Amino acid sequence: MAHRDEIVRYADELLEVERFPEFGPPGLQVVGADEVAKLACGVSASLELFERAAEAGAQLVLVHHGIFWRNEPLVVDRRQRGRLEALFAGNLTLLAYHLALDAHPKLGNSAQLAAALGVEREGELGPVGLAGRLPRPLGIDEVVARIAESVGREPLVFAHGPDLIQRVAISTGAAGHDLIEAAHEGFDLFLTGEPEEPSLHTARELGIHFVAAGHYATERLGVQALARHLAECFALEWEFLELPNPV
Repeated sequence: MAHRDEIVRYADELLEVERFPEFGPPGLQVVGADEVAKLACGVSASLELFERAAEAGAQLVLVHHGIFWRNEPLVVDRRQRGRLEALFAGNLTLLAYHLALDAHPKLGNSAQLAAALGVEREGELGPVGLAGRLPRPLGIDEVVARIAESVGREPLVFAHGPDLIQRVAISTGAAGHDLIEAAHEGFDLFLTGEPEEPSLHTARELGIHFVAAGHYATERLGVQALARHLAECFALEWEFLELPNPV
């Protein structure tokens, strides 16, 4: 059993939330039970996630995508009311870490995906992405097979890069806009979650492989890594709640 506020303070400091200009408030979003014995985590806030967390006996829910965003209307509509009611009924605390979790060099989405693919981190790409290298050059088919196995789905691939791939840039989620930077910096392949409409021709004209493996699928690993870390630090039970999303 651990106190909610101790967990929040530790997670905020660990992820250095103050470094990232956010689309939504990082960290504590809804206050629930003072004491936490079990943590449930998922990629995105939803009524189903919160109901399942309560059923699982959790006191704290950790997500990557929270319920408050600065580009949404400040109205508690039916969607928000249902989510808040589920959190209140379960006396659940909600923690959400977005860009800070994307960027963390060990627990972050890009770092965890790179580790799963065997990509060795060498630096950063943009504000939250990762620059890395495969231990040995591989063909596009083998790299795509590794990606598919790591994320659990077949990715969208625009194979317009070199025959052998070694330098890899990763920025999970909706980071298709980083493709041009990756190409200009000489990467052989850029991996993200969602494509943008210009991605096909950009990849073709700049001679880089572009892989979009799903926003949800590429951001499953970071929240689990953070949940596991918090559980170890505070002697908590934890559980990942899978709510598959084709996007």
